Formats: sequence, structure tokens, C-alpha cells
Amino acid sequence: MNRGIRGRLALLLALPSLLTASGCASTGPPPPPEVRTGQPDRGAALIAQYGCGSCHTIPGIDRADGLVGPPLTRFGSRSYIAGKLVNNADNLRHWISDPQAVEPGTAMPDLGVSALDAQDIAAYLYTLD
Repeated sequence: MNRGIRGRLALLLALPSLLTASGCASTGPPPPPEVRTGQPDRGAALIAQYGCGSCHTIPGIDRADGLVGPPLTRFGSRSYIAGKLVNNADNLRHWISDPQAVEPGTAMPDLGVSALDAQDIAAYLYTLD
């Protein structure tokens, strides 16, 4: 085989790798880490107790089919919380426990969620990916 053909063949064989490598650079941020100190099962019960499903659709929660707030499906794969905060455990706990401090006037009410409850609710939400 002459050098020109070998060079083209090598380029064709390398092309898929080059395309894959360049595509990785343009992906969004990785999903947020789990809340390792939270209890997802308790968080699911708290979501029902606080009535979060009256505003949100939340997989795995009975009667959580609200249409006021955004659906929380695949929450663990999202990049932002409320379009404002980077989606990480600290920001989510802050948003859940005091949404009005994060975004005054937001439709998300302050439900008086304690820090411990917010941690467990966040732990459950991060299971949704």
C-alpha cells in the first residue's frame, strides 16, 4: 500500500476516537454528588408529609403529581436548582429549607423545613437520576 492510502486509512480509523474525545469536552457538568449523610427513605416520607407533591410531580411519592412547580423527575441529573443555584447538596439543602432567601418572591413557599429534614429530602431527590 502506498503512503497516501495508508495515511487516509489511518485518519479514517482514528476519526471516531477524535470525534468522541472532542464531544466529551462539550458535555455539561457531572451530576451532583449524593447526600451521603442523608436518609433517602426518610426523605421520601418527609416529601409526602410536607406536601411537596401538591406542587411537584415526584417519582416514587404517592399522589405527588402537582403541576405548580417543575417536575422533579431525574433531579439528580440536573445542573441547576431553580435555574439559579448549581445543583449540589449544600445548595439543595439551602433551597429546601429557605427558598425565599435564595429567590425572594419565588412560588416555592417556606415550609419551615428543618436542616435535618432538608438533608433527608435532598438525599431522596438525588436518587432520582
